[in-house]
Amino acid sequence: MNKKITLIASFLGLYLISAGISLLVFTYVLGKPGQKGEEAGKKRARVDLSQPKIEECPINGAMFTSEEKKIWEERRPIIAIIENHTDSRPQSGLSKAEVVYEAVAEGGITRFLGIFYCGSIAEEVKVAPVRSVRIYFVNLAAGYGGNPIFLHQGGANSFCPSCPGGVKPRGQVAREVDAYAALDKLGWRNGQHGNDMDGGFNVGFPVVLRDQYRLSSEPAAWEHSVVANLDEVYNEAKKRGFNFEDEDGVLWNEGFRLWKFEDGEAVSSPTATEISFGFWDGKSDYDVSWKYDSSTNSYKRSNGGKAHTDWEFEKPQLTAADVVIMFAKEKSMIDAEGHQYYEVISSKAGSALIFKNGEVVEGTWEKKSQLDREVFYDKNGDEIVFARGPIWVEILPAGNEVSY
Repeated sequence: MNKKITLIASFLGLYLISAGISLLVFTYVLGKPGQKGEEAGKKRARVDLSQPKIEECPINGAMFTSEEKKIWEERRPIIAIIENHTDSRPQSGLSKAEVVYEAVAEGGITRFLGIFYCGSIAEEVKVAPVRSVRIYFVNLAAGYGGNPIFLHQGGANSFCPSCPGGVKPRGQVAREVDAYAALDKLGWRNGQHGNDMDGGFNVGFPVVLRDQYRLSSEPAAWEHSVVANLDEVYNEAKKRGFNFEDEDGVLWNEGFRLWKFEDGEAVSSPTATEISFGFWDGKSDYDVSWKYDSSTNSYKRSNGGKAHTDWEFEKPQLTAADVVIMFAKEKSMIDAEGHQYYEVISSKAGSALIFKNGEVVEGTWEKKSQLDREVFYDKNGDEIVFARGPIWVEILPAGNEVSY
Protein backbone atom coordinates (compact mmCIF):
# COMPACT_ATOMS: atom_id res chain seq x y z
CA MET A 1 0.00 0.00 0.00
CA ASN A 2 2.80 2.41 0.94
CA LYS A 3 4.60 1.60 -2.31
CA LYS A 4 1.44 2.39 -4.29
CA ILE A 5 1.01 5.73 -2.51
CA THR A 6 4.69 6.54 -3.08
CA LEU A 7 4.41 5.74 -6.79
CA ILE A 8 1.28 7.87 -7.16
CA ALA A 9 2.89 10.76 -5.29
CA SER A 10 6.03 10.48 -7.43
CA PHE A 11 3.96 10.46 -10.59
CA LEU A 12 1.99 13.53 -9.51
CA GLY A 13 5.17 15.33 -8.54
CA LEU A 14 6.81 14.65 -11.87
CA TYR A 15 3.63 15.68 -13.68
CA LEU A 16 3.41 19.00 -11.82
CA ILE A 17 7.09 19.75 -12.38
CA SER A 18 6.88 18.98 -16.10
CA ALA A 19 3.67 20.99 -16.43
CA GLY A 20 5.31 23.97 -14.73
CA ILE A 21 8.38 23.75 -16.94
CA SER A 22 6.20 23.44 -20.04
CA LEU A 23 4.22 26.54 -19.07
CA LEU A 24 7.38 28.56 -18.47
CA VAL A 25 8.91 27.46 -21.77
CA PHE A 26 5.68 27.97 -23.69
CA THR A 27 5.28 31.48 -22.34
CA TYR A 28 8.81 32.84 -22.07
CA VAL A 29 11.05 30.87 -24.41
CA LEU A 30 11.47 33.83 -26.77
CA GLY A 31 13.23 35.82 -24.10
CA LYS A 32 12.53 38.14 -21.20
CA PRO A 33 9.72 40.71 -21.38
CA GLY A 34 10.85 43.88 -23.10
CA GLN A 35 13.45 42.30 -25.37
CA LYS A 36 11.18 41.82 -28.37
CA GLY A 37 11.16 45.40 -29.58
CA GLU A 38 14.96 45.50 -29.57
CA GLU A 39 15.45 42.15 -31.28
CA ALA A 40 12.69 42.29 -33.89
CA GLY A 41 14.06 42.28 -37.40
CA LYS A 42 17.62 41.26 -36.52
CA LYS A 43 17.69 38.19 -38.74
CA ARG A 44 20.62 36.82 -40.70
CA ALA A 45 20.19 35.50 -44.22
CA ARG A 46 20.81 31.75 -44.43
CA VAL A 47 21.36 31.56 -48.18
CA ASP A 48 23.57 33.55 -50.51
CA LEU A 49 21.17 36.21 -51.75
CA SER A 50 23.81 37.74 -54.02
CA GLN A 51 23.23 34.90 -56.48
CA PRO A 52 21.06 35.67 -59.52
CA LYS A 53 17.32 35.36 -59.03
CA ILE A 54 16.39 33.08 -61.91
CA GLU A 55 13.82 30.72 -60.37
CA GLU A 56 10.09 31.46 -60.42
CA CYS A 57 8.04 30.81 -57.30
CA PRO A 58 5.01 28.74 -58.33
CA ILE A 59 2.74 30.57 -55.89
CA ASN A 60 3.12 34.21 -56.97
CA GLY A 61 5.75 34.28 -59.72
CA ALA A 62 8.38 36.15 -57.68
CA MET A 63 11.97 35.36 -58.60
CA PHE A 64 14.40 33.63 -56.24
CA THR A 65 17.86 32.05 -56.26
CA SER A 66 18.53 28.46 -57.26
CA GLU A 67 19.62 27.77 -53.68
CA GLU A 68 16.20 28.83 -52.41
CA LYS A 69 14.43 26.74 -55.03
CA LYS A 70 16.43 23.69 -53.98
CA ILE A 71 15.02 24.10 -50.48
CA TRP A 72 11.40 24.75 -51.44
CA GLU A 73 11.45 21.68 -53.67
CA GLU A 74 11.80 19.63 -50.49
CA ARG A 75 8.74 21.25 -48.90
CA ARG A 76 5.10 22.11 -49.41
CA PRO A 77 3.32 25.40 -48.64
CA ILE A 78 2.45 26.45 -45.11
CA ILE A 79 -0.93 28.13 -44.83
CA ALA A 80 -1.44 30.08 -41.61
CA ILE A 81 -4.39 31.87 -40.02
CA ILE A 82 -3.21 35.24 -38.67
CA GLU A 83 -5.40 37.65 -36.76
CA ASN A 84 -5.90 41.37 -37.36
CA HIS A 85 -7.45 42.68 -34.16
CA THR A 86 -6.09 46.17 -33.49
CA ASP A 87 -4.30 44.85 -30.38
CA SER A 88 -2.48 42.26 -32.50
CA ARG A 89 -0.82 44.77 -34.83
CA PRO A 90 1.83 44.86 -36.15
CA GLN A 91 1.76 41.18 -37.04
CA SER A 92 4.90 39.12 -37.49
CA GLY A 93 5.80 37.53 -40.81
CA LEU A 94 3.12 38.85 -43.18
CA SER A 95 5.74 40.49 -45.41
CA LYS A 96 7.14 37.03 -46.24
CA ALA A 97 3.86 35.56 -47.49
CA GLU A 98 3.44 34.87 -51.21
CA VAL A 99 -0.32 35.42 -51.10
CA VAL A 100 -2.48 36.91 -48.35
CA TYR A 101 -6.27 36.65 -48.19
CA GLU A 102 -8.26 38.97 -45.92
CA ALA A 103 -11.89 38.54 -44.85
CA VAL A 104 -14.06 39.34 -41.85
CA ALA A 105 -13.85 36.67 -39.15
CA GLU A 106 -16.37 38.06 -36.68
CA GLY A 107 -17.97 41.36 -35.74
CA GLY A 108 -16.35 43.26 -38.59
CA ILE A 109 -12.84 42.23 -37.45
CA THR A 110 -10.79 40.84 -40.31
CA ARG A 111 -8.39 37.92 -40.33
CA PHE A 112 -5.67 36.80 -42.73
CA LEU A 113 -4.89 33.57 -44.52
CA GLY A 114 -1.19 33.67 -45.39
CA ILE A 115 0.46 31.37 -47.94
CA PHE A 116 4.16 30.83 -47.11
CA TYR A 117 6.49 28.93 -49.41
CA CYS A 118 9.37 30.57 -51.29
CA GLY A 119 9.86 33.80 -49.35
CA SER A 120 10.29 32.15 -45.95
CA ILE A 121 13.50 30.29 -46.81
CA ALA A 122 16.31 32.84 -46.71
CA GLU A 123 15.64 33.91 -43.11
CA GLU A 124 13.99 32.53 -40.03
CA VAL A 125 10.34 33.54 -40.12
CA LYS A 126 8.14 33.95 -37.09
CA VAL A 127 4.39 34.21 -37.72
CA ALA A 128 2.05 35.82 -35.19
CA PRO A 129 -0.51 36.00 -33.81
CA VAL A 130 -1.87 32.67 -35.02
CA ARG A 131 -5.63 32.47 -34.54
CA SER A 132 -8.66 30.26 -35.11
CA VAL A 133 -9.89 29.18 -38.53
CA ARG A 134 -13.15 29.85 -40.37
CA ILE A 135 -14.59 27.53 -43.00
CA TYR A 136 -14.11 29.91 -45.93
CA PHE A 137 -10.39 30.00 -45.14
CA VAL A 138 -10.39 26.19 -45.23
CA ASN A 139 -12.09 26.33 -48.63
CA LEU A 140 -9.45 28.73 -49.96
CA ALA A 141 -6.56 26.73 -48.47
CA ALA A 142 -7.85 23.55 -50.10
CA GLY A 143 -6.96 25.02 -53.50
CA TYR A 144 -3.23 24.90 -52.71
CA GLY A 145 -2.44 21.38 -53.84
CA GLY A 146 -2.63 18.12 -51.95
CA ASN A 147 -2.54 18.44 -48.17
CA PRO A 148 -0.80 21.78 -47.57
CA ILE A 149 0.50 22.34 -44.05
CA PHE A 150 -2.42 24.10 -42.37
CA LEU A 151 -1.58 26.09 -39.23
CA HIS A 152 -4.14 27.60 -36.87
CA GLN A 153 -5.14 27.86 -33.22
CA GLY A 154 -8.58 26.33 -32.83
CA GLY A 155 -11.58 27.05 -35.04
CA ALA A 156 -15.33 27.07 -35.41
CA ASN A 157 -16.60 23.67 -34.29
CA SER A 158 -19.46 21.87 -32.60
CA PHE A 159 -17.44 19.96 -29.97
CA CYS A 160 -18.68 20.28 -26.39
CA PRO A 161 -17.39 17.70 -23.87
CA SER A 162 -19.89 18.85 -21.23
CA CYS A 163 -22.89 18.69 -23.59
CA PRO A 164 -25.08 15.61 -24.14
CA GLY A 165 -23.38 13.45 -26.75
CA GLY A 166 -20.35 15.78 -26.74
CA VAL A 167 -21.98 18.08 -29.30
CA LYS A 168 -23.22 21.67 -28.94
CA PRO A 169 -26.99 22.23 -29.12
CA ARG A 170 -28.59 22.66 -32.55
CA GLY A 171 -28.20 26.23 -33.78
CA GLN A 172 -25.14 26.98 -31.66
CA VAL A 173 -22.78 26.40 -34.60
CA ALA A 174 -24.32 26.13 -38.06
CA ARG A 175 -23.20 23.09 -40.04
CA GLU A 176 -22.12 25.22 -43.00
CA VAL A 177 -19.56 27.08 -40.85
CA ASP A 178 -18.13 24.10 -38.93
CA ALA A 179 -14.46 24.40 -39.86
CA TYR A 180 -13.42 21.25 -38.00
CA ALA A 181 -16.02 19.21 -39.86
CA ALA A 182 -14.62 20.55 -43.14
CA LEU A 183 -11.07 19.67 -42.10
CA ASP A 184 -12.20 16.17 -41.13
CA LYS A 185 -13.92 15.72 -44.49
CA LEU A 186 -10.72 16.76 -46.28
CA GLY A 187 -8.80 14.22 -44.21
CA TRP A 188 -6.45 16.87 -42.83
CA ARG A 189 -7.22 16.37 -39.13
CA ASN A 190 -5.53 13.16 -38.08
CA GLY A 191 -4.27 13.82 -34.59
CA GLN A 192 -0.49 14.19 -34.64
CA HIS A 193 -0.23 12.58 -38.05
CA GLY A 194 -2.21 14.92 -40.31
CA ASN A 195 -1.21 18.01 -42.28
CA ASP A 196 -3.50 20.07 -40.03
CA MET A 197 -1.49 21.65 -37.20
CA ASP A 198 -3.87 23.00 -34.58
CA GLY A 199 -2.13 24.76 -31.71
CA GLY A 200 -5.20 24.22 -29.60
CA PHE A 201 -5.24 20.47 -30.18
CA ASN A 202 -2.40 18.53 -31.82
CA VAL A 203 0.81 20.57 -31.85
CA GLY A 204 2.74 22.55 -29.25
CA PHE A 205 6.22 23.83 -28.42
CA PRO A 206 8.51 24.39 -30.30
CA VAL A 207 6.16 24.66 -33.30
CA VAL A 208 3.88 27.12 -31.52
CA LEU A 209 4.25 28.90 -28.21
CA ARG A 210 2.77 31.74 -26.20
CA ASP A 211 4.59 35.07 -26.16
CA GLN A 212 2.60 37.86 -24.54
CA TYR A 213 5.61 40.18 -24.84
CA ARG A 214 6.09 40.00 -28.61
CA LEU A 215 5.32 43.69 -29.10
CA SER A 216 6.22 45.35 -25.81
CA SER A 217 7.05 44.95 -22.14
CA GLU A 218 3.32 45.09 -21.39
CA PRO A 219 1.68 41.68 -21.75
CA ALA A 220 -0.77 41.23 -24.60
CA ALA A 221 -4.08 39.48 -24.03
CA TRP A 222 -3.76 35.70 -23.98
CA GLU A 223 -5.68 35.30 -27.28
CA HIS A 224 -3.17 37.53 -29.09
CA SER A 225 -0.08 35.62 -27.97
CA VAL A 226 0.32 32.52 -30.16
CA VAL A 227 3.55 32.56 -32.19
CA ALA A 228 4.72 30.00 -34.74
CA ASN A 229 8.24 29.39 -36.02
CA LEU A 230 8.03 28.26 -39.66
CA ASP A 231 11.31 26.30 -39.45
CA GLU A 232 9.80 24.26 -36.63
CA VAL A 233 6.56 23.88 -38.57
CA TYR A 234 8.54 22.33 -41.42
CA ASN A 235 10.43 20.08 -39.00
CA GLU A 236 7.12 18.82 -37.64
CA ALA A 237 5.73 18.38 -41.16
CA LYS A 238 8.77 16.28 -42.06
CA LYS A 239 8.17 14.04 -39.04
CA ARG A 240 4.58 13.58 -40.19
CA GLY A 241 5.65 12.67 -43.71
CA PHE A 242 4.62 15.88 -45.47
CA ASN A 243 7.59 16.99 -47.56
CA PHE A 244 7.38 17.96 -51.25
CA GLU A 245 5.91 14.49 -51.61
CA ASP A 246 4.04 12.54 -48.98
CA GLU A 247 4.78 9.06 -47.66
CA ASP A 248 2.91 7.55 -50.62
CA GLY A 249 5.10 9.42 -53.11
CA VAL A 250 2.36 11.88 -54.11
CA LEU A 251 3.67 15.37 -54.92
CA TRP A 252 1.88 18.25 -53.22
CA ASN A 253 1.49 20.17 -56.50
CA GLU A 254 -0.27 17.43 -58.45
CA GLY A 255 -3.40 19.16 -59.73
CA PHE A 256 -2.33 22.56 -58.37
CA ARG A 257 -3.54 25.39 -60.63
CA LEU A 258 -0.70 27.77 -61.50
CA TRP A 259 -1.64 31.39 -62.06
CA LYS A 260 -0.03 33.30 -64.92
CA PHE A 261 2.74 35.82 -64.27
CA GLU A 262 4.77 38.48 -66.04
CA ASP A 263 7.36 41.06 -65.11
CA GLY A 264 5.51 44.08 -63.78
CA GLU A 265 6.04 47.37 -65.56
CA ALA A 266 4.76 50.73 -64.36
CA VAL A 267 2.69 52.61 -66.91
CA SER A 268 3.67 56.18 -67.77
CA SER A 269 0.34 57.58 -66.59
CA PRO A 270 -1.13 55.40 -63.82
CA THR A 271 -4.89 55.67 -63.42
CA ALA A 272 -5.47 53.73 -60.19
CA THR A 273 -3.03 55.03 -57.61
CA GLU A 274 -5.11 55.04 -54.43
CA ILE A 275 -7.46 52.21 -53.46
CA SER A 276 -9.69 52.41 -50.39
CA PHE A 277 -12.55 50.37 -48.99
CA GLY A 278 -14.17 49.12 -45.81
CA PHE A 279 -15.47 45.70 -44.86
CA TRP A 280 -18.27 46.67 -42.46
CA ASP A 281 -19.83 50.04 -41.67
CA GLY A 282 -18.80 51.42 -38.31
CA LYS A 283 -15.56 49.43 -38.25
CA SER A 284 -13.09 52.05 -39.46
CA ASP A 285 -10.18 50.38 -37.63
CA TYR A 286 -10.37 47.72 -40.34
CA ASP A 287 -10.74 50.02 -43.33
CA VAL A 288 -7.97 49.45 -45.87
CA SER A 289 -6.14 51.67 -48.30
CA TRP A 290 -3.43 50.83 -50.82
CA LYS A 291 -1.27 53.59 -52.31
CA TYR A 292 0.61 53.00 -55.53
CA ASP A 293 4.36 53.70 -55.57
CA SER A 294 5.56 54.07 -59.16
CA SER A 295 9.23 53.88 -58.10
CA THR A 296 8.76 50.27 -56.97
CA ASN A 297 5.65 49.46 -59.03
CA SER A 298 3.93 48.23 -55.89
CA TYR A 299 1.10 49.16 -53.56
CA LYS A 300 1.68 50.12 -49.92
CA ARG A 301 -0.91 49.04 -47.39
CA SER A 302 -2.52 51.07 -44.62
CA ASN A 303 -5.02 49.67 -42.13
CA GLY A 304 -7.28 51.79 -39.95
CA GLY A 305 -5.63 54.94 -41.29
CA LYS A 306 -2.09 53.88 -40.32
CA ALA A 307 0.76 52.36 -42.31
CA HIS A 308 0.49 48.59 -41.90
CA THR A 309 3.90 47.12 -41.10
CA ASP A 310 5.53 43.81 -40.28
CA TRP A 311 6.94 43.72 -36.75
CA GLU A 312 9.89 41.67 -38.03
CA PHE A 313 12.60 42.34 -40.65
CA GLU A 314 13.19 45.99 -39.73
CA LYS A 315 9.46 46.71 -39.78
CA PRO A 316 8.74 47.24 -43.49
CA GLN A 317 5.39 48.56 -44.63
CA LEU A 318 3.39 45.75 -46.21
CA THR A 319 3.35 45.91 -50.00
CA ALA A 320 1.73 44.07 -52.88
CA ALA A 321 2.52 43.76 -56.57
CA ASP A 322 -1.15 42.95 -57.14
CA VAL A 323 -4.23 43.83 -55.11
CA VAL A 324 -7.33 41.80 -55.93
CA ILE A 325 -10.81 42.69 -54.74
CA MET A 326 -12.86 39.50 -54.71
CA PHE A 327 -16.53 40.22 -54.10
CA ALA A 328 -18.30 37.30 -52.38
CA LYS A 329 -21.79 36.64 -51.09
CA GLU A 330 -21.87 37.20 -47.33
CA LYS A 331 -24.06 35.56 -44.71
CA SER A 332 -23.72 37.29 -41.37
CA MET A 333 -24.45 36.08 -37.83
CA ILE A 334 -25.87 32.78 -39.04
CA ASP A 335 -25.74 30.95 -35.71
CA ALA A 336 -25.82 31.58 -31.98
CA GLU A 337 -22.04 32.09 -31.90
CA GLY A 338 -22.25 34.80 -34.57
CA HIS A 339 -20.25 33.11 -37.30
CA GLN A 340 -19.80 34.53 -40.80
CA TYR A 341 -19.96 32.73 -44.10
CA TYR A 342 -18.48 33.84 -47.42
CA GLU A 343 -19.27 31.96 -50.58
CA VAL A 344 -15.79 31.49 -52.05
CA ILE A 345 -16.69 28.35 -53.99
CA SER A 346 -18.75 29.15 -57.06
CA SER A 347 -18.82 28.14 -60.71
CA LYS A 348 -20.82 31.29 -61.40
CA ALA A 349 -18.72 34.33 -62.19
CA GLY A 350 -18.29 36.63 -59.21
CA SER A 351 -17.15 40.23 -59.64
CA ALA A 352 -13.52 41.22 -59.13
CA LEU A 353 -11.18 44.19 -59.45
CA ILE A 354 -7.51 43.55 -60.14
CA PHE A 355 -5.00 46.33 -59.48
CA LYS A 356 -1.49 46.07 -60.93
CA ASN A 357 1.05 48.36 -62.57
CA GLY A 358 -0.93 51.41 -61.43
CA GLU A 359 -4.04 50.41 -63.34
CA VAL A 360 -7.27 48.52 -62.64
CA VAL A 361 -8.81 45.65 -64.54
CA GLU A 362 -12.51 44.96 -64.06
CA GLY A 363 -13.14 41.25 -64.13
CA THR A 364 -14.58 38.13 -62.57
CA TRP A 365 -13.53 35.14 -60.48
CA GLU A 366 -14.53 31.52 -60.19
CA LYS A 367 -13.61 28.58 -57.96
CA LYS A 368 -15.41 25.54 -59.31
CA SER A 369 -14.82 23.25 -56.35
CA GLN A 370 -13.22 23.23 -52.93
CA LEU A 371 -10.04 21.65 -54.31
CA ASP A 372 -9.75 24.13 -57.19
CA ARG A 373 -7.76 27.31 -56.83
CA GLU A 374 -9.75 30.43 -57.66
CA VAL A 375 -9.04 31.95 -61.07
CA PHE A 376 -9.48 35.57 -62.15
CA TYR A 377 -10.50 36.80 -65.61
CA ASP A 378 -10.85 40.12 -67.38
CA LYS A 379 -14.08 41.27 -69.05
CA ASN A 380 -13.16 39.41 -72.23
CA GLY A 381 -12.85 36.13 -70.37
CA ASP A 382 -9.06 36.02 -70.61
CA GLU A 383 -7.22 34.84 -67.50
CA ILE A 384 -5.51 37.60 -65.54
CA VAL A 385 -1.73 37.69 -65.80
CA PHE A 386 -0.36 38.89 -62.45
CA ALA A 387 2.70 41.07 -61.93
CA ARG A 388 5.32 38.98 -60.14
CA GLY A 389 5.41 39.43 -56.39
CA PRO A 390 3.18 39.51 -53.31
CA ILE A 391 -0.52 39.18 -54.09
CA TRP A 392 -3.23 40.32 -51.68
CA VAL A 393 -6.78 39.09 -52.17
CA GLU A 394 -9.34 41.21 -50.32
CA ILE A 395 -12.63 39.35 -49.90
CA LEU A 396 -15.36 41.97 -49.66
CA PRO A 397 -19.09 41.45 -49.22
CA ALA A 398 -20.76 41.71 -52.63
CA GLY A 399 -22.07 45.24 -53.08
CA ASN A 400 -19.40 47.01 -51.03
CA GLU A 401 -17.92 50.12 -52.61
CA VAL A 402 -14.28 50.44 -53.59
CA SER A 403 -12.80 53.86 -54.34
CA TYR A 404 -9.86 54.26 -56.71
